Amino acid sequence: MKFDPQALSEFAEYYGFHYNIVDPFALKRDTLIDMERGLKGRPSSLPMIPAYISPVSHVPAGKTVIALDAGGTNFRAALVHFEEEGRAVAENIKKAPMPGTEGRVGVTEFFDQIADLTVPLLEEQPNVEGIGFTFSYPMEMTKDLDGILLGFSKEIDAPDVIGKTIGQGLRDALARRSVKAPEKIVLINDTAATLLSGVVQIKKDGGLFRGEDKYHVEAGPVVGFILGTGFNTAYPEKVIPKINFNNPDNPQIVVCETGGFAHRYMGVLDKEFDAATKNPGVFHEEKLSAGAYLGPLTFIILKQAVKDGLIAFRKADEFLALSGLRTRFLNEFMYAPLSGEGVIGGLFREDERDALSSFVYLTSIVTERGARLAAGVLAAVVEKTAAGLDPFAPVRIAVEGTTYMIYKGMRHALESCLHTLLTKDKPFNYVVSPVEQASLFGAAVAALSK
Repeated sequence: MKFDPQALSEFAEYYGFHYNIVDPFALKRDTLIDMERGLKGRPSSLPMIPAYISPVSHVPAGKTVIALDAGGTNFRAALVHFEEEGRAVAENIKKAPMPGTEGRVGVTEFFDQIADLTVPLLEEQPNVEGIGFTFSYPMEMTKDLDGILLGFSKEIDAPDVIGKTIGQGLRDALARRSVKAPEKIVLINDTAATLLSGVVQIKKDGGLFRGEDKYHVEAGPVVGFILGTGFNTAYPEKVIPKINFNNPDNPQIVVCETGGFAHRYMGVLDKEFDAATKNPGVFHEEKLSAGAYLGPLTFIILKQAVKDGLIAFRKADEFLALSGLRTRFLNEFMYAPLSGEGVIGGLFREDERDALSSFVYLTSIVTERGARLAAGVLAAVVEKTAAGLDPFAPVRIAVEGTTYMIYKGMRHALESCLHTLLTKDKPFNYVVSPVEQASLFGAAVAALSK
């Protein structure tokens, strides 16, 4: 079977996953409409969750805080101090398994394990400005900057902690040790933390400024963007009708939960894949763009191409018998398709170059489609953030996530589409910048936010 790009493109269009089907401008408009519905508390696939935090525009030098980061595998704690121009420096980083990953724990034990890493830092710096706490699990945020746990992922075995208030739980654990907690303990999720880390890591001119700003230009806003295992965005919002918030001078962070955006671009095979997931009917955006799903989704598409006779090779039955395909292994194949190694590369013999080409071609179509969908949603968030900005102060898009950083073809395609979306009618000043240790540094900035 010869490699036939035209036939493969028609196959992609027939099953509804070709990137040309996606109208990114219409997608941007649809996203903005759903965002407004969510902000007003109306039915929407975007819940637009208020974080009750107003991000600082500048972090003064000399401040020291404790940053806590509860991730999927590890719990980290560190002292973070801020140098000139607000640069964050982490010291005395401590790490331990996330409570509940090594067997079931109760409420007291859960928070005592968090206190185990927090107490030594408080003893070293008893006069810290506060504690910022990135908690990467679903929470209902409260007006006093705490968070009520709504649920854990399956790796964490601490069912009695669900429904508990996380910051208060830490305060109680510190009190059991007769350790005074700082007045301020601020809970945020990982997307809000990514936004806040951009405040201290991305300079106000986009990263190139080296001299003194004699005009005293106000820094532009920061958008938090995660494209890794999942997909999410956060931005500063001035008006949130559902909580009667209206403050043009001091916006607060809203977490959009854009991985759940119900766009109109689910094709036949996308729907087949969705029906087989653990959470069918939701997270449409995430399932077509994020790392948890790109490998398994592409596997469904490649299998259909083999079944339809578009791709033929000797080990086709062996490929069809595979139980699944992890995104990591697909990415390894796409970076080295000629090596003849790995779960996918090892299927093809030297004289089966055409089948190999077809696999790469179809995978690239799926990646390009995912990038366009992500760019359309991100452009809507940036546009919602950026009305009336000074061109000297770009919107700073702080990015975190391995899918964006290392998935073959994703970053280039996403940024290309984003540029078109944001500059079609007029120049628009923005910068996309990956941030390091986003959860830790974002937590630190949260401790200083209002």
